[in-house]
Amino acid sequence: MFSSANELAEKLRAARYIIDPVTLSVVYLATRMQKPLLIEGPPGCGKTELAYAVAEAASTAVERLQCYVGITEDKAIGKFDEALQKLFLETQGEQLEKNWGEVRRRLHTLDFFAEGPLLRALRYENRPCVLLIDELDKVDQGFEALLLEILSAWQVTVPKLGTIAATTVPFVVLSSNEERRLGDPLRRRCFYLRFEYPTVERETEILSVRSGSDSPRLRGQLAGLAHALRGWNMEKPPSIAEMLDLARALEILGTEEISHEQRDLLLPLLAKTEADRKRLLLRSGFEGLVADSKRYRDELMSRVGLVKVGPGRVNVPDAEAVA
Repeated sequence: MFSSANELAEKLRAARYIIDPVTLSVVYLATRMQKPLLIEGPPGCGKTELAYAVAEAASTAVERLQCYVGITEDKAIGKFDEALQKLFLETQGEQLEKNWGEVRRRLHTLDFFAEGPLLRALRYENRPCVLLIDELDKVDQGFEALLLEILSAWQVTVPKLGTIAATTVPFVVLSSNEERRLGDPLRRRCFYLRFEYPTVERETEILSVRSGSDSPRLRGQLAGLAHALRGWNMEKPPSIAEMLDLARALEILGTEEISHEQRDLLLPLLAKTEADRKRLLLRSGFEGLVADSKRYRDELMSRVGLVKVGPGRVNVPDAEAVA
């Protein structure tokens, strides 16, 4: 997929994905060694987005298997299209008696098989795709075992259809929110990454790349607010994507700084459960969050060289330090 780690870094940056050097090296090795990548961490910390960023960097497609309780082999691998098989039989006429063996063989080929994301990922021809197996912790160990053949031999075996070997080996990303512990056989086949929510510095950088805001102070405050909210034991801490939505909303509203008077306006964007809504409705609590967001912002700006010189004005010795 990539000739060097530097090429991967440049293309991920062009795809507006911020990555640290260690993660970059692991992703690059996984692409070169054809190893699946298992990423664990809290919801909304950028696990899924990495798969899409790598696909964009490699100019390829994503085949996504969204896991859920009760998912079946048919949903993941595919199944025979019975309606199409029936239609084929109705058109064969005399061939049913003369050459039933050949007709029966044809019925159990890929021509009559509705492929699921796992099989489609193995059958990309010109270049490998990215196979995203998302939220794998939601399925049971039986379904997890189904993946072992694919992740070790790069093939899948389907009753009546046979064993289908990979045309190209996909780059596989498995994500887990850790609702249950994944089994050791799967872990042995993967490189492992642990994602956490970004630091204030890293989230400011993400906002500078992904949001439309041209205000370093607002980006810093947004990152500080995210950090404060995630440390507040919320039922549903804000994801990176939700903070990008908030940045977009503030841009539309023309807001340059978040204040505690905006609590009711920001509530639908920040609170996604009734318990979190009630907590944010506490005036003192929300005021404290806003105060913390400004403190984190000011600490960040002092570290990177942004110095306040007057009301609403900042001196920017090195603008690239936060961009």
